[in-house]
Amino acid sequence: SRSSARSSQIYGVLQQMQAEFEAELSTAQKEEMQAQEDFNELSAAKSAQIESGMKKLDDLQAEDAENQKALSDAKADMALTREQRSADIEFLRNLKLQCNDLDHQWQTRSETRSNELKAVTEAISILTEDDAADILRKTVSLIQLGARSDAAASESARRSGEAAALRRAADSPDFEARRVACSADADVGAAAGPKAQLATLAVSVQLDAFTKVKELMDKMVADLKQQQAEEVEFKERCSTSLDENEKTIYDKNELRKDLEARISELEAKMAQLAADIKAHSEQIASTQVEVKRAGEQREAENAEFQTLVGDQRATQGILNKALTKLKDFYEKKIGNKNAFAQTEQEPPVNFNNYKANAGGGSVIGLIEQIIEDSVRLEKQATDGERQAQTDYENFVLSSNGLIKSLQEEIVQKTKASSAAKGDHALAGADHVGTLAELESLEQYKADLHGECDFLLKNFEIRQKARREEIEAIQHAKAILSGAASD
Repeated sequence: SRSSARSSQIYGVLQQMQAEFEAELSTAQKEEMQAQEDFNELSAAKSAQIESGMKKLDDLQAEDAENQKALSDAKADMALTREQRSADIEFLRNLKLQCNDLDHQWQTRSETRSNELKAVTEAISILTEDDAADILRKTVSLIQLGARSDAAASESARRSGEAAALRRAADSPDFEARRVACSADADVGAAAGPKAQLATLAVSVQLDAFTKVKELMDKMVADLKQQQAEEVEFKERCSTSLDENEKTIYDKNELRKDLEARISELEAKMAQLAADIKAHSEQIASTQVEVKRAGEQREAENAEFQTLVGDQRATQGILNKALTKLKDFYEKKIGNKNAFAQTEQEPPVNFNNYKANAGGGSVIGLIEQIIEDSVRLEKQATDGERQAQTDYENFVLSSNGLIKSLQEEIVQKTKASSAAKGDHALAGADHVGTLAELESLEQYKADLHGECDFLLKNFEIRQKARREEIEAIQHAKAILSGAASD
């Protein structure tokens, strides 16, 4: 019957729709599974990156804690060193004050002793002058004069002559430079000048025996030679110390310049590393934002694609059903079959022969064209979706690679920055120590000049005067020993 035929047709349409829906469901499920797999891979990659970043962060925090502790220890050491240096400077200042006071006391004592010797020498010279000696012999030593033998008188006259020769040598202008040199430096030489020594020797010639006088002369010559040798040694020590001091100061100044250049280089390096780390961090943040935006855009595009494909497939299903109906009627000539059936059995009232609508073919062609356009649009959308997904995945991979490389560079630059900070701290400490050493060297240089300049300037004069003094004493000794006087 007609109702059963229609039911069969409807059932067939429903089965076709069910098959299409099942195919679409299977495709959607496969796409969803693929999307879920892609999401899981991306999530695993991100989780690994986060774990790696947290591990690096922990390492950097531990390194920072160690650096902070080292910095604290270094500051404590520097504070202790500064306190010790301040104590040493204070001790040196007190020592200099004490030494200056001792030098002043020694100079005062030396001047007092020189004045005392000068007074005694002048008194002795007055008493031993030729006129005064004659008067004193008459008034004070009459008994002795009466008791002298001719040999004693001859010896006395000889002593008087030798004493006069020594006094003339002492009054010679050649010993003036020696007297000035000895008065300016009490640490080297005898306490009194050569003039006072010769005057004392002249008195001893008159009062003592020649044997004791010669012994005294020998002792004076030995002392003068020892003073010569000590002065030569002192000069060599001064020259060596000054040369070594100048060389050390030069080396320390070169080290100071190198340290200052090193400090400037490290500061520039730390600034550049900090700028690079900041730029890399900003680039990482910007890349992560771009990846997030691209993901959101990809989700929106995929949702639009799903909607478009669903609409097109629904449209195709509807149009295919309509097209099937039309084709069943127009192409299978159902209308002609009815007309043929009517000719075999003529009812009481007959219809005219049934003719199909001439526009049916155009409608079928139009529907087919619409279905083709819908299929083509679905294919284009599918191709576009596949290409967009591929581009998105490539973008995510390249972005993740860029982020990973930037993170590795940040780690390396952070380590380099920490090393540069440590080197900068060490260079700063060395620079402070070098400046302190230069200050000490300059003070030592000033002390050396204060101690050695006078001797170095007057060395030849002092040596010459002392040699002439030795020659004069030796000449006097030769006279006492019986040599002919000049």
